[in-house]
Amino acid sequence: MRNEPGVLVTALIVLACLVGGGGVAYGLANLVLQLAAILMLALNGPTVANFVARGPRGLSLLVLATLALPLLQLIPLPASIWSSLPGRDLLQDSLKAAGGGEWHPLTVSTARTLVSFLGLIAPFTLLALCLRDLSEATLRKAVLAFVGMGLAGVLLGTIQLLGGQGAARIYPETLNPEAMVGFFANRNSTAIFLVCCLLLLCTRPSSRLFSIDWIATASAATLLTVGVILTQSRTGLVLLLLPLGLGLLRGGAALLAGKSSPGSGKGGRMVIGSLLVAATALLGLAAAAGTVPESRFDMVLARFNKSEEQRPAIWEDARFSAERFWPVGAGMGTFDEVFQIDESLENISPRRAGRAHNDYIEIAIEAGAAGFALIALWTCWVLWAAWNGLGRHRRWEALAGTGILLAIALQSLLDYPLRNQTMLCMAAFAIALLAGAGRAGDTKVSPEGARP
Repeated sequence: MRNEPGVLVTALIVLACLVGGGGVAYGLANLVLQLAAILMLALNGPTVANFVARGPRGLSLLVLATLALPLLQLIPLPASIWSSLPGRDLLQDSLKAAGGGEWHPLTVSTARTLVSFLGLIAPFTLLALCLRDLSEATLRKAVLAFVGMGLAGVLLGTIQLLGGQGAARIYPETLNPEAMVGFFANRNSTAIFLVCCLLLLCTRPSSRLFSIDWIATASAATLLTVGVILTQSRTGLVLLLLPLGLGLLRGGAALLAGKSSPGSGKGGRMVIGSLLVAATALLGLAAAAGTVPESRFDMVLARFNKSEEQRPAIWEDARFSAERFWPVGAGMGTFDEVFQIDESLENISPRRAGRAHNDYIEIAIEAGAAGFALIALWTCWVLWAAWNGLGRHRRWEALAGTGILLAIALQSLLDYPLRNQTMLCMAAFAIALLAGAGRAGDTKVSPEGARP
């Protein structure tokens, strides 16, 4: 296993897609993925050491800082320190009433912050394994795995639409029969995952018009796009502009260059082809059965006109929580704990908010100034890595990785895309694409990416 990083990367991606789309509410499913990741790290011990010692210095430091944040929040502090931190008054009173409280960590909920740290194990493993072997063969296997699982998600989502209420749903609490969710617990996560798969499709080698590879890629792109539409996710529909723009840019570059690259192996085409046939057949059956009527697309457009939006009310109360715990934060993963205290009576609804529906506000509550410092540092690294990779052989990988991280950053304004294991692994792979595209040993390129 230690000599097959491509196989391990592929296996981890497939497992993340199968069991990692439910978020923190599905701890056992997440545990399966985390134990598999720990096993892979145990069998490839030098991988971690090499990542820390010989990996890209800036990236290694950023990853270690990200892992360290929840761990530092778990270190016990004497009462004279933690009780003086902002927002700890209620916690202090509760611990005193219970007869304890001499030592306590920075976080207000040790269990939730520990879960947040454990959630970083799988994406760290994927990133470390990818950086161990950044060969084109490994990256193509990973791209094929993500795109294949995206198509499988559309296949499963079509079955869900055909079956109606609750049919083939992995996560039963999401029972909206009109929206495709696939392997995820909510439509927004499904939509951004499919958008990311479309961006990854743009990294495939250019093919001759109407060749087998071209038809397979175009068909996969069409099905993934239809999948995004059927999720009825407003952010997903807007984010479709990113793969559309990158695809047009790639196609324009190919036309200008007047050349094509050889396609990938027959095995990959067979996998994608099989999924295409099955998904196309089910979509046709759904249309014939009246499950995808014209009014369904009217419903998608009608979602942009909804006036009963609850997010502004959640943001208003969440900003108060952020101010109460600023600048140290309440601890990673603790939003749902502290928000219940600050939610105003006029904004209370029968459903719990669960999330801030704006990851920047949520990070302000949970991590304070340190969280925003990490966001700023990651942004600087992504911009530097993208610029560094544009003039090299793998510039399309650099653009796809940048597009994935940009899509995540944009959806984070209205949702929480990185709060499930699957999208965390997708983000880790996007970082690996950027790191691989800007390697010092990579060659410069001609306009379409051919080596000189």
